[in-house]
Amino acid sequence: MSDASVLEASVRTEFGKGAARRTRRAGNVPAVLYGHQAAPQHLSVNARAFAAILREHGTNALLELDIDGKKQLALTKSVAVHPIRRHIEHADLLIVQRGEKVAADVAVTIVGDAAAGTLVTQEAVTVTIEADALHLPEAIEVSVAGVEPGTQITAGALTLPPGVGLVADPDTLIVNVLAAPAAQSSVEGESAE
Repeated sequence: MSDASVLEASVRTEFGKGAARRTRRAGNVPAVLYGHQAAPQHLSVNARAFAAILREHGTNALLELDIDGKKQLALTKSVAVHPIRRHIEHADLLIVQRGEKVAADVAVTIVGDAAAGTLVTQEAVTVTIEADALHLPEAIEVSVAGVEPGTQITAGALTLPPGVGLVADPDTLIVNVLAAPAAQSSVEGESAE
């Protein structure tokens, strides 16, 4: 992703649980902007606009905040979502600058079909990478096309886009391909006969 999504923000002057509830009731999300030795700034962003950006660009969305007329690039660092109602309760935003490298957790997606009679298990759904803040990939793809049973794909074996470095331990297991239990039991049944 190279284009920042513009998001209107306003400075919050009230703090605490009650103030956060009032912010959410008004259709906004309480957020904190921090980084680069700047004092944390308490903000309020429109809940619908912010949710739309996260749906379109994922949790590593690059934002161009318009804070009462002042522009600031920020990266979504963490988002707290209500466990039942599924609305955004709070967001932490990290100040970034053009050309700056940042570490982020990126989703890992499995593509392709493994060999017949195999069971593919995904052991890690995210991997930590380092990339330019303006060019963070939305996901890293892992191909299991034709992979045989017993194959293990680690973080070090991932094919990363140009300019992206691996921060996670290279030995972290990402995908494990096993013999399917049904196929294994039928083989054992044939050998017993």
